[in-house]
Amino acid sequence: MSRVYDDERLAGAYERGNELPEGSLRAWVELIASHARRPSPSIVEIGSGTGIFSAAMARWVEGSGVVGVDASEAMLAEARRHHPHPAVRYLSGEAEALPAATGAFDLALMSRVIHHIPDRARAARELVRVLRAGGRAIIRTTFRERLDAVVYDYWPRLRAIDERRFPGEEEVVADFVSAGLTLEEVTSFAQPVAANLMEYHARLVGRPQSKFTHLTDEEFRRGLVRLETAAGNEALDTPRPVLERYDVAVFSRS
Repeated sequence: MSRVYDDERLAGAYERGNELPEGSLRAWVELIASHARRPSPSIVEIGSGTGIFSAAMARWVEGSGVVGVDASEAMLAEARRHHPHPAVRYLSGEAEALPAATGAFDLALMSRVIHHIPDRARAARELVRVLRAGGRAIIRTTFRERLDAVVYDYWPRLRAIDERRFPGEEEVVADFVSAGLTLEEVTSFAQPVAANLMEYHARLVGRPQSKFTHLTDEEFRRGLVRLETAAGNEALDTPRPVLERYDVAVFSRS
């Protein structure tokens, strides 16, 4: 995976800037867990970052055991500090070479990580190896042809940058199907990430996402000013939640 998250500053900023409201996080976990085909599933999160989803799945998927795998020691340190859970183990590893036995998991999650994986085809073959028969792999991302995040309203150059960074739906499906997985569905799901633009602004001040490393300091500052101005103009009596939408591709192993 990309080594950008080896930066301790970015890992710390990611934790502070990417936490979800509890209701939104729980809604995501319920969606993910709905694809488990057996009770008390064994789950692996590949590219687990600071452990937000790994710990949430352990909390709300009854009887589950979760392994969070990440290539960044800085991210793993944040996960162990902020999201420890007795049912979660955080391990160092790459998507293309997972530290797990063959047939170890019922459910695999890749959340906002597919664009960081250098060799998607090899990572897909690893999923086939570590999933049990009937297991599911869930890719949570935004495909290139549907880049619609609110962040582009304030940093418009990021859209062009992400069009180069993010794969398209057909590319991902082809890699995973070629590895032996079966596409079950591709859906879309949106949840609030902030109560209003002012809260959204506060989340982004620390440049908590890898996409911001592609901007100059001045470009980032100008976007932050645009966002702050919009937040200041938002009617205080009718604040609107800031939504983030993601594509969800679900694959099964026969």
